[in-house]
Amino acid sequence: MPEIVANSVLPAQREIVHFPSLDGTMLVGEIAKPIEKSPIATIVCLHPLPTHGGYMDSHVFRKMAWRLPALADLAIFRFNFRGVESAAGKSDGEFSAGAGEGLDAQAAIAYAIELGLPNIHVVGWSFGTDVALRYTNIAGVESAILLSPPLRWTDDNDLQTWKVSGKPLTALVPEFDDYLKPDDAATKFSIVPQAKVIAAPDTKHLWVGEKSVKIALNEIVKIVAPTKFPLPLEWDGPMEKWSDL
Repeated sequence: MPEIVANSVLPAQREIVHFPSLDGTMLVGEIAKPIEKSPIATIVCLHPLPTHGGYMDSHVFRKMAWRLPALADLAIFRFNFRGVESAAGKSDGEFSAGAGEGLDAQAAIAYAIELGLPNIHVVGWSFGTDVALRYTNIAGVESAILLSPPLRWTDDNDLQTWKVSGKPLTALVPEFDDYLKPDDAATKFSIVPQAKVIAAPDTKHLWVGEKSVKIALNEIVKIVAPTKFPLPLEWDGPMEKWSDL
């Protein structure tokens, strides 16, 4: 069977969506779902820092949308925070250092619920982890998964809310992260008894390279759709190749 490589795009039902943030700012995103079957769970993706190039097409999230509907029967909901542009379009508004983006994240969760998408988990990456920790410990969210959490805007009060809620919280921390390494992350997250800190070997903050991407996607699937873990390395079916990598 053909190997799944960096630019492999597997079949999915993909739809560009527009929805309002909680303050009325119009946002753009994409929902990718399995073909001819209902998703077993949903991932809402909160992307890295917009002022440093983060957007809904940041590579881990794009590959998640390319692969996980087919490989793990998941719905993947990516969207641009306010003021951010991608191939899908540009969200209205402008960067607000987390507060407005928190409204955006909550609106995306509400929109997923409105659409009837099941078992919603939030996956934040870098800046998106701060948004997740501060604003998505809300009704309708099953758990949060954090890729490379820098804890730049998050404080102990934010972490305390997760302790109180008891909701699962998992931090995937690269061994060679630029901002927060695994041992320090374990100390920071110790305030949340149910939090798990997983060290990702031989990885960096941006999860560059297929080895790193596969670590991230497998750890996410282990939490969100454990019966689909581990992900296959090959695909026996239609497969396109994206051309801009």
